[in-house]
Amino acid sequence: MKNKGFTLIEILVVIGIIAILAAVAIVAINPARQFAQANNAQRWSNVNTILNAVYQYAIDNNGSLPSTITAVDTEICETNAASCTGLIDLSDITLNELYLVSMPLDPQCPDACLTDGVGYTISTSANGRVIVIAPDAQLGETIKVTR
Repeated sequence: MKNKGFTLIEILVVIGIIAILAAVAIVAINPARQFAQANNAQRWSNVNTILNAVYQYAIDNNGSLPSTITAVDTEICETNAASCTGLIDLSDITLNELYLVSMPLDPQCPDACLTDGVGYTISTSANGRVIVIAPDAQLGETIKVTR
């Protein structure tokens, strides 16, 4: 007498194949979101890196922030730029690679950046706190760090 039906191994193999196909389909359907999330993670890291370097500079200079930081959100000038006109020049932070080797760039630069800019803005609040923002964050996310 022959038993008709599927063995447990056959059923598990089919379930495994379906799971793999479903995972591949999910990733293939929305890779743009994955890239946007990765870009935003990089932006969070860069904003914190810039802010930490500014505060390390302040610690080494008796609490004085770089004199170029103003109360108006202005894009930061990139390291060794030809011109920092209209941008915040933080070359004191990258001088001799003391606090940063170079200013980090937004993942979408040069498209999302001003000429010679890095894509991140910096300013001080009315209370003297430093604010660094990634204005081109994706997925509607707000990337802003204040210290």
